[in-house]
Amino acid sequence: MFDIKAIRENPEIFDMGWKRRGLDPQSADLIALDTSLREKKTQLQECQSRRNVASKAIGRAKAKGGDAGDLIKEVADLKKRMAEREEDVRRLSDELGHNMSRLDNIPADDVPDGTGEEDNQVVRTWGEIPTFDFEPKQHFDLGENLGLMDFEGAARMSGARFVILKGDLAKLERALSTFMLDVHTTEFGYEETSVPLLVRDHALYGTSQLPKFEEDLFKATTGHYMIPTGEVPLTNMVREQILEEEKLPLRFTTLSQCFRSEAGSAGRDTRGMIRLHQFNKVELVSITRPEQSGQELERMTGAAEQILQRLGLAYRTLILCTGDMGFAARKTYDLEVWLPGQNMYREISSCSNTGDFQARRMNSRCRMAGEKKTRYVHTLNGSGLAVGRTLVAVLENYQRADGSIAIPAVLQPYMGGKKRIEKP
Repeated sequence: MFDIKAIRENPEIFDMGWKRRGLDPQSADLIALDTSLREKKTQLQECQSRRNVASKAIGRAKAKGGDAGDLIKEVADLKKRMAEREEDVRRLSDELGHNMSRLDNIPADDVPDGTGEEDNQVVRTWGEIPTFDFEPKQHFDLGENLGLMDFEGAARMSGARFVILKGDLAKLERALSTFMLDVHTTEFGYEETSVPLLVRDHALYGTSQLPKFEEDLFKATTGHYMIPTGEVPLTNMVREQILEEEKLPLRFTTLSQCFRSEAGSAGRDTRGMIRLHQFNKVELVSITRPEQSGQELERMTGAAEQILQRLGLAYRTLILCTGDMGFAARKTYDLEVWLPGQNMYREISSCSNTGDFQARRMNSRCRMAGEKKTRYVHTLNGSGLAVGRTLVAVLENYQRADGSIAIPAVLQPYMGGKKRIEKP
């Protein structure tokens, strides 16, 4: 979300930023709409001022026994014109607000230009891609052969894009979640938080899912929405607050279920756990002073990378180009883990700096020491990690020829010391 005043004063900067995203210039239309709105506001204020003057004149005329007929007629006419101007102001304000809420964030200067994922740049790689003396299977074949992953049973009750995990696979999913939370809270200073899974529309507006991406959300009959990511409640914890400088940065983490309609994913990843309507994710959110956010993004990305490294999973880190970044992001790193069953890298985490884009929508500010004026905070979010996709990566990378799954050493304490998952 942007300040229209900033767009009026620097239209070329905003248009250049949107151009880098592959979008058409938008400042001229916004400025024209804002100009009309300000003109109607001025006209409304002039009518109000004249009505006040005329109303007082009516009182004086009546006190002197004079004829106030013309003044009364003028006031009635002014009231009519005021009602029309108020409607104009309401309509133009709504239109400007609607258009402003759909504006993509401006990319940071160091984000590479590009039109799509083919223009993303690999920043670094870690780990060696495993080799097998047999044809590696995909996770859904492994899980179904073990009798511990049931898509058909889930479909009978919920339809496509759901799964039931049983026995040691359900326990392994829980072990991954607990391991991630333990690392992030004890080593990286994130505060573990339990958050609502249902939120109101203003919370989703604050983190930029509404109004542009409503079709991707599940909505309850109560008017609540089911969260698509733990980012929504964690970030909204600071909505409409003024934070003192010494309290920043704030770092939160949560394990939450996430719900997505996958409206634009027809025909993609129709088998398996890569793209589900319901999944678990350990989310990372940071709230910082404006000058801290660049360094914090590197720190957050590093925390997510540590999970993959300790699990011994080969991955690569990419910086997304301007044409592939999310709507609210100024800069984004994606982590892609190697999946032997698919013989390719797949996204497992996305860490983004949104600058003050979300803070403006939430009215979240900070006050610097010795200053009276407040500034908008910067917000960052990242997956640390998507639990289901991490389970997929463990299954495919640690599979054995007999269909069993070796358990990574760091997870064995969470699995009661067990070292292998075998068919019951």
